[in-house]
Formats: sequence, C-alpha cells, structure tokens
Amino acid sequence: MAGRSGRRTVLDETVARRLALLGAELDRAKGLTAAPPAGGDGEAAPRAAVPTPGRHAAPGRLTLSAAQVAVVGTLVITLIGAGAWWLGSGDEARVAQPVAPATGNLVSVSTAPAVAGDASTAAASVTVDVAGKVRRPGIAVLDAGSRVVDALEAAGGARAGVDLTALNLARVLVDGEQILVGVDPPSGVAATATGSGAPVPTQVNLNTADQVALESLPGVGPVTAQAILTWRSEHGAFTSVDQLLDVDGIGEATLAKLTPYVTL
Repeated sequence: MAGRSGRRTVLDETVARRLALLGAELDRAKGLTAAPPAGGDGEAAPRAAVPTPGRHAAPGRLTLSAAQVAVVGTLVITLIGAGAWWLGSGDEARVAQPVAPATGNLVSVSTAPAVAGDASTAAASVTVDVAGKVRRPGIAVLDAGSRVVDALEAAGGARAGVDLTALNLARVLVDGEQILVGVDPPSGVAATATGSGAPVPTQVNLNTADQVALESLPGVGPVTAQAILTWRSEHGAFTSVDQLLDVDGIGEATLAKLTPYVTL
C-alpha cells in the first residue's frame, strides 16, 4: 500500500505541472491572437516589426495556437488518465489474485494393528511337559507336528542307562501332554496294556486315536476300544475325559486307570 500511495502522489504532481504549463500556453496564445485597435482613419495600425534574431541571439520560444494547445492538453490528460488506470488496475489485480488451493493426493495411513498373530501362533506350536530321567526336565514349546523324540531332544536327552522302549518316539505330540521318561507309572496302574501287549504310551488322544492306539491303553481291549470309536462317531469329539463313563464297558475303576494316559 505504501508503494501505491507514492506512485499516486508523483502522478498528481505531474498532472498539476502539466496543467500549469497548459494554462500558461493558453494565456499566451490568447494575447497573440487578440484583434488590434482601429485607427482614426479606419485603417489598421501598422504591425510592429518583429526583429530577426541574429546568429548569437537566443532562439525564440515555440508558440502554439489555441487549437494546438487544446489538442496537446487533451492528449496529455488522456495519457495521464490511462497511466493512473493502469497503476490502479495493477494493484487491484495483485490484491485480488486468488490463491490456488493445494491439490495433492491425500495419503491415508492405516494405523489398525495386525490381529492375525496369537491364534495362528498358538495353532503352530505345542507345549508339553517332559518329566522323569532327562537332563533338562520341564516345559518345552515345539512346532506343531513335532514328535516325542523332538521333545526328548528339547529336554537335553535321556540320562545314561535309561530304557526308552516304553516310549513311542515316533508319536506326534499333543498340546498339553506330559511325557514321562524312565519312571514307573503311578501305583495301581499296570505297566503294560492288557490287550495287545504293546508298551503303554505316555498319552493317547481320545479324539484322534485309532483302534490300535486305544488298545494300547491299560484296561482297554478290542471290545472297549471299538466302543470308544462308536461313541465318538455317534456323539462327536470328547470334551472331557469323564465322558468315558458314557462308553459301554468303562466304569469308575477303568476310568481311574485311563485318566493319566489319555488326553483330548
């Protein structure tokens, strides 16, 4: 705004000077064209001789007629008005110039946390308890599909002289089971199966075991094993070990023998 006010002040001063010069030229032109007074005899008075300037005389000033002065004044006023309009319109254009809005693609960042972790991790591993005569007894977390031999290695292996024939080292581990290495079964539980004569496994999954695996359990023969399979096909998976009481041929005594060796 300060620059604009300065330009208008200079413009006003220029207009004032031009108008003053034009007024002086008009007054001078009117004095030269005035009619001379008439003489007594009706003849015009003789015009005074205009001296011709010499070589060293100062040159005369250019004299304009009234019509010429009017034309020049009109042109000057028109030019001054055009300049004033241009200066004013330039400032208004600069002030009114719109600011272009920012046009950028907005990128949305997703902050939602990933939730596909815990369930898949739990399903991809099994946790077992390795107890008995091993170098590092305790809890072992292994990949799903691992076998008894993998759990034994995770516990540091069996101690020297331990008989592993009672363990099925190739059996697939079940999450939450306990593996007993080189220790006697609980009191009152037979060390071997009465059906097939195979060594008693650590634990058998009631929902996935076949006829042979079920017959390896203490107190379970071919008839009882088939009864377990029939119940499972009719009612679905076992949800509790105590549901074995619903199977034909299994009572409280047999359930007490089976509980340490079965899982779900």
